[in-house]
Amino acid sequence: MTVERKLTAAQFWNYLQQHDHGDRIVELINGAIVEMPANLYSSALAARLIILIGLFVQQHGLGFVTGADGGYTIDDENLFAPDVAYISRTRQQTLPYDGFGPLPPDLAVEVISPSDLKDPKRRIEDKLAAYRAAGVPMIWIVYPERREVEVHRAGQPMVIVTLDGTLDGADVLPGLVIAVRDIFEI
Repeated sequence: MTVERKLTAAQFWNYLQQHDHGDRIVELINGAIVEMPANLYSSALAARLIILIGLFVQQHGLGFVTGADGGYTIDDENLFAPDVAYISRTRQQTLPYDGFGPLPPDLAVEVISPSDLKDPKRRIEDKLAAYRAAGVPMIWIVYPERREVEVHRAGQPMVIVTLDGTLDGADVLPGLVIAVRDIFEI
């Protein structure tokens, strides 16, 4: 039986500094290094959300919206690079130039890639559990093939929003409303 050694956030950061990963995005999930799957369609959906959320955040001077190459410290065994994330300026005044952000985001968006479908829940469920434990108030999981979004809010049951529905920013981004149809019209 082989037991993998779990890495801490500091060990993972050191590993990233010593190894070239090319264009691959890697995360630390429960102490294990995981390469993130990618494809153009999922990337385009994430870019669409970055635009829609980013314009709202910019217009209201609320904080920062980041993409999949911007990472966040969730806890000592989890460093995630959500496809889209938002962190308020009240929680974090500036973004670091190096490394992962020191705090979890206020909103994390994960877009499911076709390669996730081989094991669609394990990685996502692990990330959801870590996001929840860290107190992330809102998580959106985007399912391109089903054309729907799972909305996870702290202290509330999960809601599935279909193509004819809308996503709202709730307490995280009050006033933000995005038609799910607008996400998939790329």
